[in-house]
Amino acid sequence: MEDFLEEMPQRVRVSIEGREVSIRAWRYEVIGIEGSRVQVYFLDTDLPENSEWDRAITHYLYGNDAHYRLCQETILGIGGVRMLRALGYESIERFHMNEGHASLLTLELMDEETKKSGRSSITQEDISAVKGKCVFTTHTPVQAGHDQFPMDLVNRVLGRKEIYDNKEVFCHEGTLNMTFLALNLSHYINGVAKRHGEISRHMFAGYTIEAITNGVHAATWASDPFSRLFDYYVPGWRKDNFSLRYSLSIPKDEIWKAHVLAKQKLIQYVNSETNAGLDIDVLTIGFARRAASYKRADLIFRDIERLKQISAKVGLIQMVFAGKAHPQDHEGKELIKRIFETKKALRQEVKIAYLEHYGISLANTIISGADLWLNTPQSPLEALGTSGMKAALNGVPSLSVLDGWWIEGCIEGVTGWAIGGRGESPGDPAKDAASLYDKLEKIIVPMFYHGRDAYTEVMRHAIALNGSFFNTHRMMEQYVLNAYFR
Repeated sequence: MEDFLEEMPQRVRVSIEGREVSIRAWRYEVIGIEGSRVQVYFLDTDLPENSEWDRAITHYLYGNDAHYRLCQETILGIGGVRMLRALGYESIERFHMNEGHASLLTLELMDEETKKSGRSSITQEDISAVKGKCVFTTHTPVQAGHDQFPMDLVNRVLGRKEIYDNKEVFCHEGTLNMTFLALNLSHYINGVAKRHGEISRHMFAGYTIEAITNGVHAATWASDPFSRLFDYYVPGWRKDNFSLRYSLSIPKDEIWKAHVLAKQKLIQYVNSETNAGLDIDVLTIGFARRAASYKRADLIFRDIERLKQISAKVGLIQMVFAGKAHPQDHEGKELIKRIFETKKALRQEVKIAYLEHYGISLANTIISGADLWLNTPQSPLEALGTSGMKAALNGVPSLSVLDGWWIEGCIEGVTGWAIGGRGESPGDPAKDAASLYDKLEKIIVPMFYHGRDAYTEVMRHAIALNGSFFNTHRMMEQYVLNAYFR
């Protein structure tokens, strides 16, 4: 860890189950393209003065149970504010809670307000002051993504009577619901896409919820071949992502050459790791994301015989999968098993590779090297789906269910293709699969093999329209204007 992070000398403590748990911070410095620096701090309880159990609170991203999770969120929320103060950040105007995991920072901020005023209990004035400082982004319509803890556990871990004294703020239906805590104590609330904003307003009726569609960091996710291409034809694109709209002037043969370089890297990696025997000239469909059941990674295998027919009679298809399941998500693990079983069943008719050790570097290789990006979530459960945005930066069109960001990014036949329609109810897997096969059989596969000029035009529009908009530059501008200085 010392190779990447700098240990800070400051120490803070939080009370957990009556024990004082010490926390330190590690600093990572992000350096911008023009030398600007942003400090990122990682909290750590692995200190000798802590008990063995307390030292492990920050060891795992996903803990075994609610007790471990609440202790983690105490470190993050309460400990996070205390560490920022210890590091010298005394005049922070806005605290942005990205999902509800950090919501206990509101309790620490209220403690600060009561101390400043010399009071011993929380008042409405303190609540209003904290609300004015907080921004909350909710990220998922999936209920499992909204942490909630029984009050007996909260009392055991935190031992704070203020939570019981202010139940209308801290409690929801008899639990400490971290999402509702953030909703109650934020002056600005947003979902991560326009569609997700709509869903969130239905989920959390009575709250004003806006939408700021997320974006991806263009300079990180554009592969080397495309970065060089943009440097030549769109100089300054790293500083001004909006200028990628001028990619429409990049010659199509140059876009294809850059794509072939990215694809060669993917095919070579896949074949060396899996011995799958993928071919550089075959239409390669990519699917890489967390293996959750609602993401339906196996939807394309719903009718194996039809998939075989398309590959045999219209044009060969091969597929690259990657993605890990949540340690506690048994359905996600079963999903991966089904894909491996299908891989064996299809054998040479449709070559399939499933890559291990999925992380940022591998994601970049798959996303930039695929010819087509597949996304098949069960509508309306996909809040966003950033992988398609990353693909667009590399000229890779999406074939996706109209959910999350794709409702905003899909111009049919121009930036990619839609699976099904924009359904207001959960997607019918049979209808979605039929639509997926129709698009492959009648449009995408024939265009890839017999209309290369038209396919490359879709690639060019994916960059110019989606790559230029669905990025962090635009996203941060909207947060600054709509949330931080509002």
